[in-house]
Amino acid sequence: MTRIEMTVDGARVSDDVEPRMLLVHYLREKLGKTGTLVGCDTSNCGACTVHLDGHSVKSCNVLAVQAAGHEVTTIEGLAQGGDLHPVQEAFHDCHALQCGYCTPGMIMQSVDLLNDNPHPTEEEVRLGLEGNLCRCTGYHNIVKAVLQAAGGASS
Repeated sequence: MTRIEMTVDGARVSDDVEPRMLLVHYLREKLGKTGTLVGCDTSNCGACTVHLDGHSVKSCNVLAVQAAGHEVTTIEGLAQGGDLHPVQEAFHDCHALQCGYCTPGMIMQSVDLLNDNPHPTEEEVRLGLEGNLCRCTGYHNIVKAVLQAAGGASS
């Protein structure tokens, strides 16, 4: 076992973990952060996307010990004081989900995309989300939501 400490959604946590435990499993099983989903276990789908020191990572591709000493934000950590993050609000407003399985990862990737490029074009949004898969929506409303969150939504 290895002792790790990190900040998750603003709270300092400390645990003993197996050195091979994936960050996604640590978040879900040890911390109860079940909004971070396991989709493929191969880093192809992006359902497990979280922020590590403010940048999106696929948590099925990061060991919990690699996150030690860092700051992790999950989908549960985006909302502040009961208010949804603007990207969460835009996904709701634009009906950017169907089954919802990809939604947490899509939102986390979208937030990172907008942090890097606050005013993306539709093409830049599509390119920025290409590592996150959705099997239901066809992406139209997801792209619309990201553009709305950026302040450049078209109907």
